[in-house]
Amino acid sequence: MFYQAKDYSNLIGMSGFSEVLLKNHFFLYQGYVSNMNKLLEILNTMIREGKVTTPEYAEIKRRFGWEWNGVRLHEYYFENLGGDGIFPENGRLAKLINENFGSFENWVKDFKATGTMRGIGWVILYQDLFTGSLINFWINEHDVGHPSGANPLLVMDVFEHAFMIDYGLKRADYIEAFFKNINWQEVEKRLK
Repeated sequence: MFYQAKDYSNLIGMSGFSEVLLKNHFFLYQGYVSNMNKLLEILNTMIREGKVTTPEYAEIKRRFGWEWNGVRLHEYYFENLGGDGIFPENGRLAKLINENFGSFENWVKDFKATGTMRGIGWVILYQDLFTGSLINFWINEHDVGHPSGANPLLVMDVFEHAFMIDYGLKRADYIEAFFKNINWQEVEKRLK
């Protein structure tokens, strides 16, 4: 094992998220960790055996991005949950949100609207590491569409596995529950 899955069982009991939903989500995350480790093992073997110019190596290397980001995005997601959802109106994050969106309310409208768009993926509040500015992004797949030079601050999973057990097709209700459980202190710590 190259990487050990983190334990997020402390989130069980969180308002708006059933134990069944969370345990299923944790199991899915652990699958990403397992697959990432398997691919690392295969890649290392192929490197030792001098098979780095093969089509098989190339495909495994491409697949690795999917598994890696599946692990990392879920870790960001779980770690920015478990809070009380109360946005701290003072601090660097509040200042940046107000500068970039005009108000916290405007940012919330944009983030939630992005989350309710048709499709599967992720909604991520990114900080541009070059300018310090903030922007909400829609990311379809784990391994594509991430803005270069950007730091993820708040990550919301909008793949069906994140909400269907509890909310069916009512994604907007899931997003409301997500907002009630944001750990804003964790999000603020991610600022660069």
